[in-house]
Amino acid sequence: MKFYKRFQTKKINIGNVTIGGGLPIRIQSMTNTNSRDLKSTVKQIKQLEEVGCELIRVSFPDMESALNVRKIKKHIKIPLIADVHFDYKIALEVIKQGVDKLRINPSNIGSQDKLVALVKEAKNAHIPIRIGINAGSLKKIHHSSNNFMRAKTLVCVAIEHIKVLEKYNFQDIVVSLKASNIDTTIQAYRLFASKRTYPLHLGITEAGSIFSGTIKSSIGVGIMLYDGIGDTIRVSLTADPIEEINVAYCILQYMGLRNLGVEVISCPTCSRCEVDLINIVLKLEKKISVIKNLRKLHKPIKVALMGCVVNGPGEAKDADFGIAASGKNIGVLFKNGNIICKISSDKWVNKIISMIEERMIHIQR
Repeated sequence: MKFYKRFQTKKINIGNVTIGGGLPIRIQSMTNTNSRDLKSTVKQIKQLEEVGCELIRVSFPDMESALNVRKIKKHIKIPLIADVHFDYKIALEVIKQGVDKLRINPSNIGSQDKLVALVKEAKNAHIPIRIGINAGSLKKIHHSSNNFMRAKTLVCVAIEHIKVLEKYNFQDIVVSLKASNIDTTIQAYRLFASKRTYPLHLGITEAGSIFSGTIKSSIGVGIMLYDGIGDTIRVSLTADPIEEINVAYCILQYMGLRNLGVEVISCPTCSRCEVDLINIVLKLEKKISVIKNLRKLHKPIKVALMGCVVNGPGEAKDADFGIAASGKNIGVLFKNGNIICKISSDKWVNKIISMIEERMIHIQR
């Protein structure tokens, strides 16, 4: 595992999960159901729990939805974060309902006296607040084309709001400084990390579709993680929230920050390849994605599927197990660096899946 020199931040408790202080970087997502619909919202949260979501955020746009907080919490295992904008009374209600954390954008929650009332109630209830500053909601940013100045504005606004909370001795604060521009976001987080020690929620906001958003988030979040910045991440995709969890785990796993699940290594193929490797890998990843409890592994499983004998045997030997093509529709199966047998390409996927399941049983003992 790669150990980056991480910024030391304050520990914050969010329900039964703690972030900051060098603890594992937690993965979160946000529901896209109507939060007035208790059944569909709980169903989606449970689906996200199954794929490894550790914190869940739900938007509560009105009082009717806010009254569902206590009911939702009865059915889920992970901490519930309430996302509230514009009406501080809704925020007061979700606190009363027992939410585990509150996310607000102080720029749109109302006048300062309303923010103060909100802070006092959160403090009494021991509920942390995330100050979520988004570039899109700050008018003063729109007049600047300089990314550093935009980043500086994000940080200045965040610190301005933090000082209000600190004035009332409230320090259970998490901060995010998001923009859809990668450079602005990275510079904002770097600048803030040099000034304060509150835990940071990372993400590139409005990153886009599952394809473009994954690339954009991987670049931005990856650079910040490499810098040692970040205590929790949310990958924002215009897609099923489950995909946000999958991408987040891949980012952390490939950077060596959390070794969980299965890593599949495969070659790009060339004219030497005599098996349908592209479809084999797609089928394998699809089957892996539905294996339950995969995220609960404390040790990763590394699998290699290689299309020819040039680099294939070496990669397959380095993996826990793997297959290297050795002829037309045939390959050699390796386990822990040792050749086990030859195997036809139509059996590769099922064989690898069975070996993953066997390894899971062994690791969990």
